[in-house]
Amino acid sequence: MQQKPDHHLFENYKNKLKREKKIVFSWQIIILIGFFALWEIASRLYWIDPLLFSSPSKIVNQLIDKFSDGSIIPHVQVTLIETVLGFIIGTILGILIATILWTSRRLSKIMDPYLVIGNAMPKVALGPIIIVALGPGYISIIAMGAIISVVITTLVVYSGFREVDPNYEKVLKSFGATRWQCFKEAIFPATLPTMISTLKVNVGLSWVGVIVGEFLVSKEGLGYLIVYGFQVFDFTLVMSSLILIAIVAGIMYKIVEKMESWLIKHTG
Repeated sequence: MQQKPDHHLFENYKNKLKREKKIVFSWQIIILIGFFALWEIASRLYWIDPLLFSSPSKIVNQLIDKFSDGSIIPHVQVTLIETVLGFIIGTILGILIATILWTSRRLSKIMDPYLVIGNAMPKVALGPIIIVALGPGYISIIAMGAIISVVITTLVVYSGFREVDPNYEKVLKSFGATRWQCFKEAIFPATLPTMISTLKVNVGLSWVGVIVGEFLVSKEGLGYLIVYGFQVFDFTLVMSSLILIAIVAGIMYKIVEKMESWLIKHTG
């Protein structure tokens, strides 16, 4: 007798969540359409300089032309591969360093000020040094994407390790578990949501590192197209590249968001 009302309440709750998601998504689409509509109107009525800021219609036409002749596809592929590799390497290195710091409290205390200083340093300024050290190629650009995210990943993940309820570790130790077993069975799984959330931040950071690297050294990629567009005063090409970066970064963000939803669903 009690199950039907409970089931009805749960269905109402699920429907409420779905409605809320639809409302949020609708507003996101409205804001996006409104932004591009205002941009187009402002460009056509000369509220903004159409030479400098271009317009959505010109950008769409240019992207259609460049995708049709295939000239922009290699640039998108190069930047995407560099970003994904930098993203993965930076995230894995950050998690590994955070794990090493967790295993030794003394080491974590020693390294704490250096991590804070490293996070405060403008990693972009290291670009020329990285290029000289690793050479003007893909490796230096990928390294830029990784370095710019590795420190923040280390700080966030290590903080996540420390914030796990210490009672988990005490319970496992009472059954004779080693420190490594405590980490593997309790600390690491409990911090997975934090790691996934960190990936969202790393998506943006990796793009920043890779694009800056392409500004400095690359002869292909979306960063190169932005620089080339400025050199030849083709600001439509610049804006088209920026729009492509926003689209691909948005897709990467959504993939990470799906991973987070799946993880919460299967570990909750």
